[in-house]
Amino acid sequence: MSASLALFGILGALLVGAVSPGPSFVLVSRIAATVSRRDGLWAAMGMGLGGAIFAILALLGLATILLRIEWLYLVLRILGGIYLVYLGIQIWRGASESTDVSASGPPHATSAARSLGIGFLTQVCNPKTAVVYASIFAALLPPSTPLWLFLCLPPLVFALEATWYAVVALAFSAPRPRSVYLCSKRCIDRVAGVVMGALGARLISESLLLRN
Repeated sequence: MSASLALFGILGALLVGAVSPGPSFVLVSRIAATVSRRDGLWAAMGMGLGGAIFAILALLGLATILLRIEWLYLVLRILGGIYLVYLGIQIWRGASESTDVSASGPPHATSAARSLGIGFLTQVCNPKTAVVYASIFAALLPPSTPLWLFLCLPPLVFALEATWYAVVALAFSAPRPRSVYLCSKRCIDRVAGVVMGALGARLISESLLLRN
């Protein structure tokens, strides 16, 4: 396989993984709907940064090494699961809070750094993503990988992840989706909190089973 075909194959496989609903989708869509479009876009940038980090780790072979150090991989899985459970609890607790959308500005606007950080942490705290990246890169990278491919992949992965989640943020911050969300906020937030917490609990339980 040529380097160009490998590049398109890797980006295509990662795009399929990105559009699959998961913790990242839940987080970005909720931030965009309940906080502001700006915050949703910053969270999308955080997702992109996390994807670029995973791409660099996969290129350096660190993700493969991590899989071989079983105890460290299990610890990271458990910590990632705990973080997702924490996010789920926070979303559930915020379900009953009112969200006032007024002309004076977005509801509960937060700092760009906070939204960026939440997006980044949500991305990198899912060790399964590291495994996906390592598998795709190992399967599709040519044996003699040219330098340009090493240099191009991280920024392109950032652009791919950030662009997809920016689309999610723009969609869920539009007036109609936001109004639908606000009308059913308590129910939607509780479902989102349960989904996020369940994903975290599953990650923890699977890690403990692997340990045994």
